[in-house]
Amino acid sequence: QVQLVESGGGLVQPGGSLKLSCAPSERVFSINDMGWHRQAPGKQRELVATITKSGSTTYGSSMKDRFTISRDNAKNTIYLQMNNLKPDDTAVYSCYADLNASGYAYGDYWGQGTQVTVSS
Repeated sequence: QVQLVESGGGLVQPGGSLKLSCAPSERVFSINDMGWHRQAPGKQRELVATITKSGSTTYGSSMKDRFTISRDNAKNTIYLQMNNLKPDDTAVYSCYADLNASGYAYGDYWGQGTQVTVSS
């Protein structure tokens, strides 16, 4: 079955940068919008960024100035460039994609998430 796989998380010092990646584990028929959410311990899950197939983007209110989402349609991959990271950015970052695996119908798929820890 198709799965989404995230990578790029890890430990970084405040002010540092990370770049996350997300892609399906196997070939799919098509993909519409994709994006990222995050959830920190004891906090609600929140939107980080989304990107449509054509490249239109949206960001969560606290992410827009520091984070950038991008997409490579040829690789069915999205990226999240995170700059000037702060301790409050510490969370599990999860990828989603509205994809059609068989050509019949679309549905949302989620990855397991990748841990981002910002600490000195």
